[in-house]
Amino acid sequence: MISFITKVLLDLQKQNVNFSDITFVLPSRRAGVFLRKELSNIINKTSFSPTIISIESFVEELSQLKTLTNTELLFQLYNSYIELTPKEEQEPFDIFSKWGQILLQDFNEIDRHLIPQKNIFEYLSAIKDLDHWSLNPNPTDVVNNYIKFWNKLYPFYKHFSKSLINQKKGYQGLIYREAVDNLETYIQSCSKRHVFAGFNALNTAEETIIQELLQNDLAAIYWDIDKIFIDSSYHDAGLFKRKHKENWKYFQKNPFNWKESNYSTLKNINIFGVPKAIGQAKTIGNILNSLSEKDIKNTAVVLGDENLLLPTLNSIPKHINAINVTMGFPLNSIPLAALFEKIFSVQINNTNNYYHKDVIDILKDQYLSTVFNNNYTQKIVDIINTNNIIYLSKEKLLSLSLNSEQSDIINIIFSNWNNNPTLAIQNSFKLIQLIKNKLIEDRKSNQLSLEYLYRFNVLFNEIDRLNKKFNTLTNIRSLYNIYKELLSSETLDFQGEPLQGLQIMGMLESRVLDFETVIITNVNEGVLPSGKTNNSFIPFDVKVEKNLPTYKEKDAVYTYHFYHLLQRAKNVYILYNTEIDTLLGGEKSRFISQLELEGIHQINHQIISPEVPNYQPQLLEVKKSEALVNQIKRLANSGFSPSSLTSYIRNPIDFYNQKILGVKDVEEAEENVAANTLGTVVHNTLEALYLPLMGRILTVDDIKNLIPKIEKYITKFFKDEYKEGDITKGKNLIVFEIAKRYVLNFLNFEIDTIKSGNEIKIIALEEKIEGIKINIESLNFDIHLKGTVDRIDTCNGMTRIIDYKTGKVEQTNLTVVNWEDLPTDYKKYSKSFQVLMYAYMLSKKTALKFPVEAGIVSFKNLSEGFIKFAKKEKPGNSKKDTNITEDTLSDFELELKKLITEICNPNIPFTEKEV
Repeated sequence: MISFITKVLLDLQKQNVNFSDITFVLPSRRAGVFLRKELSNIINKTSFSPTIISIESFVEELSQLKTLTNTELLFQLYNSYIELTPKEEQEPFDIFSKWGQILLQDFNEIDRHLIPQKNIFEYLSAIKDLDHWSLNPNPTDVVNNYIKFWNKLYPFYKHFSKSLINQKKGYQGLIYREAVDNLETYIQSCSKRHVFAGFNALNTAEETIIQELLQNDLAAIYWDIDKIFIDSSYHDAGLFKRKHKENWKYFQKNPFNWKESNYSTLKNINIFGVPKAIGQAKTIGNILNSLSEKDIKNTAVVLGDENLLLPTLNSIPKHINAINVTMGFPLNSIPLAALFEKIFSVQINNTNNYYHKDVIDILKDQYLSTVFNNNYTQKIVDIINTNNIIYLSKEKLLSLSLNSEQSDIINIIFSNWNNNPTLAIQNSFKLIQLIKNKLIEDRKSNQLSLEYLYRFNVLFNEIDRLNKKFNTLTNIRSLYNIYKELLSSETLDFQGEPLQGLQIMGMLESRVLDFETVIITNVNEGVLPSGKTNNSFIPFDVKVEKNLPTYKEKDAVYTYHFYHLLQRAKNVYILYNTEIDTLLGGEKSRFISQLELEGIHQINHQIISPEVPNYQPQLLEVKKSEALVNQIKRLANSGFSPSSLTSYIRNPIDFYNQKILGVKDVEEAEENVAANTLGTVVHNTLEALYLPLMGRILTVDDIKNLIPKIEKYITKFFKDEYKEGDITKGKNLIVFEIAKRYVLNFLNFEIDTIKSGNEIKIIALEEKIEGIKINIESLNFDIHLKGTVDRIDTCNGMTRIIDYKTGKVEQTNLTVVNWEDLPTDYKKYSKSFQVLMYAYMLSKKTALKFPVEAGIVSFKNLSEGFIKFAKKEKPGNSKKDTNITEDTLSDFELELKKLITEICNPNIPFTEKEV
């Protein structure tokens, strides 16, 4: 394959030109690197290198203006806006920047295409005036301001461009316009010959410059286009070349170099539909793995979406050592960007108290973890969770710091920046310096992190310079907007040899370059081509009338780049995402459909899906080793509780995790009162209320006297359990009122029960039962039972064992038909198991007077009263026995022993249940 660049150089050599006297003007700087390499292969004698320059640099040199960054231009434009706008109508910078960016783009397009400025702005103003024409002699303020804005566009432009020219600076469009104005002077003083090579879509200014140099015999131009594209009247890849060939006077007498015939040569074209971006990255790795070392040297991976860079780099086979990445790694993808994003987020809210999750998120950041060791961060997390601290102050954080470094960082991040952008910039510098001081303690291991810090230091330096120069940042939000603007345009450059190994690049970097093997990704609508985007104040029909580029021309640019990559390639791999995503690109690109419909090449089109193993989910099984059996023995000796045994019934693996391994649920701060906290508060309140009444028969007055104390105890126990959590507003206030209502309803229920002639006597509250030994013949070690009974009382002489539940419980939850079912179904029988176990343990602890009753008081179902355990002889039988006798407990004991035997049996593994 002879590349386009090589062909250009050979043609010039054939003309016996002196390369030292030539200025090569190319679409990109990268193309210049490849041209210099090819030139060294062609020239066989020592000579001076020609001038090789990109079109942007050439035009900048011609204009004698210096290009400013987009961010600085925005500041300059804001200055013009301030000077031309009455003070009462001025918008702050952060609001202005949103539409100022669009205005800059329009100024740029107008100047690049040499549109008479006054003409187009007055035309736009007249159109907008017509849009809001009305017979009403007094239009609204909104309409007045709207028309006023369009009338001011030309004054804005004049003031802005004049101030830039006075500073010898400009934006791209202004530089192009000035270059055209200076062209005649340049032609008169110029003696060097110019060679323009590889161009496609030219703006009016570029066309004017090139044509003038051609007409004055100071230039030659080489086009890289295939006959199939240019000879077709509809193919977008040749759209601009056809216009140039037809409209330029130069080509009426001079040949159009060149129309090639490379596209129709035999090619191996593979189109792969792959789900998701990561799938494309993995497919790239597989393709590269199949290529020889020789093929890799002439292979380019062209990424349609720069976000695919990192997954692609991670997917490259290990045997490929030489890689050149022409795309920079976006600075906003670096972890340090996430840290500043979090800090700006908390400071924009401008408060002295910080949300606990934001605080934890910042303190756990990988950069701050170099200063805050894990012990400090975990200490704060534990304090937050234990005390339910939802908002923290800087002072609270400082009180927990372990050294001066930590205190310094807390002061920087969590002090109130008072919405002052200057203070924010200073604090950002301090933070970078503190992290740097820590990282350089181990410079070798932290080289990349230090490079990141350096780049962010440079970024904040630029923000600081702009702020000092223009003094337009009035708050942290405007600073944040500029920070985001700069961050989005900055990249971290990769080091590599540009002419060796695998080339990874974006679509625009591929201009003028040719490769034998090409892999193109993200060939989806909305990416390649980018589709309809009209981020402009200039309406579509006006753009068409004034010959300004629209989305149609932009699509044609992408079409050319796409087909140019295919033009000389022998092996082509086109990847597209099969999963349609409205944000990251839609269906497969029209380019793919066009390739298939052309019928020029044999195309291998496949849908690639990742190999999904036929995974059959298996229930977890834990065999009981000797160590595990010993652990079970220790647990048995300390005592099985009703909740631990019902946990086993529900799912043996949960029992294993919680009771054997001691794995606890992750403790987090309760923003809203949890159900278990509510339950604890209600239990503790009832215990405190009834404690003075123990041992005596309750009267209506006794209960009535408890009612005024409800709020005091509820408040006290919420403070004990919910710590520093706020129960004065929102959902928590509702839960607080619910707790009061639960207790009040229960007391009213007790009053009604007593009024009905029932005699109630409290025997015990929150009765702890421990050390209850149970003998199981098949087990040769001690087994104990333990638990806490909420309330034991007598009602009309009948002993009642009561368990409080804040959830809803119904009679069906406390009814048993077959004893064998008791330890098998958690949902149906766990409540019955629990109250029977309380009764069983009490019978072993003290001499109960049988029969007794055991049951539940459900605060969500208080109308049912005391819901008693009941035994039915068969299903559907309405007859129930609520009396618990010694025989009842004997039947229960058999099932209890079976369950404990199963838990302790070394031959029965813990087997997961589907819950």
